[in-house]
Parts: sequence; C-alpha cells; structure tokens
Amino acid sequence: MRIVIAEDSAVMRAGLAEILADSDHEVVAAVGNADDLLAAVDEHHPDAAVVDVRMPPGYTDEGLRAAIAIRRNHPATGVLMFSQYIETRYTADLLGAAPGGGAAGVGYLLKDRVADVDEFVEALSRVAAGGTALDPEVVTQLLGASRRTDGLGTLTARERDVLALMAEGRSNAAIAGILVVSEKSVEKYIGNIFSKLGLPPSDADHRRVLAVLRYLGS
Repeated sequence: MRIVIAEDSAVMRAGLAEILADSDHEVVAAVGNADDLLAAVDEHHPDAAVVDVRMPPGYTDEGLRAAIAIRRNHPATGVLMFSQYIETRYTADLLGAAPGGGAAGVGYLLKDRVADVDEFVEALSRVAAGGTALDPEVVTQLLGASRRTDGLGTLTARERDVLALMAEGRSNAAIAGILVVSEKSVEKYIGNIFSKLGLPPSDADHRRVLAVLRYLGS
C-alpha cells in the first residue's frame, strides 16, 4: 500500500511513517501542511492519505478541506482523517464530498487510536480498499445525536448496537462474533435498520454507513 501522510507535528509524522514502514507499507510522502498534501497526492496517486484535521497556518479545518478536495479529485485514494477531537461535522463534510455522496474509502479516527498499531493499520488498509473506519467514540456521539431524527428513534437497543458496529466498518461475521449472535440474526437486524431508515436496496454498500450517519444530512 502506498501512503501519503499529512501531519504538522514532525514527531507524529515520523512515528506514523515508521509504523507503516514496519507494516510493510510504502510512505511515498510525509508533509506538514495542506498545500504540500495536495501536491503529494497529485504527484504520487497513493492508495491512501492519512490527514490531520487541523494543520497550518490556521489550525482549523485546513486538513479537512484538503481531504475533501482529494475525495473529489482522486476518488481512488482512500482518506483517513485523524484528530485529537471528536468533530462530527467534519465527518459529514467528508462523506458528502465523495462522488455520488457515497461513503467508501473514508475513515475518522482519534489520535489515541494510533497507539494500537494493529488497529490503526487495519483501519487504514480497510479505507484504502474502499471501506470505512469510524472511531467508536465518534460513532457514539453520532448515534446520540441521531436518535432525534426520523427513523433512528424507532431502532431497538440491539439494532443501535449493530448500527454502531456497522459504522466502525465491521463485517456481518465480525458483528455476530462481538454480539455473540448468528450471522443470520445480524442480517435480520440490518434489514430492520434499513427498513426503518427508508434505505432501499442498491448496488452500492454505502447505505451501511449512511444508516448510522443519516442525521448528518438533515
């Protein structure tokens, strides 16, 4: 996997590069600001970009805006945002930037999650392959807010549990293992979720994530 890293802290940048190199991935560029990030993606066309939300010069949403541009102009590049803060509106903006409004190839992790190297690398690999990876803490906040919107308030407690795991990018088999139920039961819960949220069948798998992020479009 070929990766670009965008992080203003030189220490964090070097640490991420070392983690990924030790996992047999190639870091083709490691930069400290959004302009250099965009230039690096244009030059290298990486499989994935790891992007800090806040970068110079303003330390507000420079990384986010660059990530949105990458999603629009380089749809084959997965984008994994990471931040010290839970900022759900950034997740909405990033998902909305995908072609067709889909959610493939995107993730949002808290920086603390990088301490678990295996989890971080697995999440990045999932994003590069076109999947999703949302931090459980982010999902918790999304679900808390989403219960106020149409459909989501009708979900049962178990359906909300399934929804949270779906948003983290877990497969049906993984959800079944975590909740100690059968895969058939998981399929039934997911079917109920889609039905209650008014998400019809489609060729894309984006509705798995759109289900948990539904309130973001309201």
